[in-house]
Amino acid sequence: MDADTSTGDGGTGGGDPAEPSASGAQPSPGAESALNGAGPSANGHGAPAGAPVSGTAAAPAPRKASRRFPSVTRDTARPEGGGRAASGASPAPARQWPLLTVLGSTGLGLLLVSVDLFRVGLIIIGLALLAGGVLRWMLPSVGMLAVRSRFTDITTYGVLGVLIVLLALVAQPRPWLDIPFLEDAVRFTVR
Repeated sequence: MDADTSTGDGGTGGGDPAEPSASGAQPSPGAESALNGAGPSANGHGAPAGAPVSGTAAAPAPRKASRRFPSVTRDTARPEGGGRAASGASPAPARQWPLLTVLGSTGLGLLLVSVDLFRVGLIIIGLALLAGGVLRWMLPSVGMLAVRSRFTDITTYGVLGVLIVLLALVAQPRPWLDIPFLEDAVRFTVR
């Protein structure tokens, strides 16, 4: 066989022209053009212009940084302001004083609700949530009281606190706050 028409696989013609045979023979010039992207490759498609050629000592192209999110999350980001509320040398309860203040007030409110002072207990629970919103707004670092972004935490604590206080004030029997249109709205929707 002529060396110019050899496929590099010992003359059988069934090998891949892109890879040299085990004997070390080089591909033919026609196969060389297929490797450089000038002609069709072994599968009939043109090779991409920047594709590395197997069997050559080309340096790998630098990897471009991807803007996609990683498929596996390695860590969870701490919410803004989610650091310690006191120095690291302080004991754990002192580092989490904003959360403990809100939880303690909420516990006191639940205790009052359980001993039949439901209106006062609910007002204390609502005020505890409002205090949590104010602490989240005023302090740069509130420990585990920070759950989401600052805006979302303040909005959630504020709306829930206001709703609980208002519902406690208008609760029957003998509401402490009389809202004139509320009776009409209830009558219109329920009765």
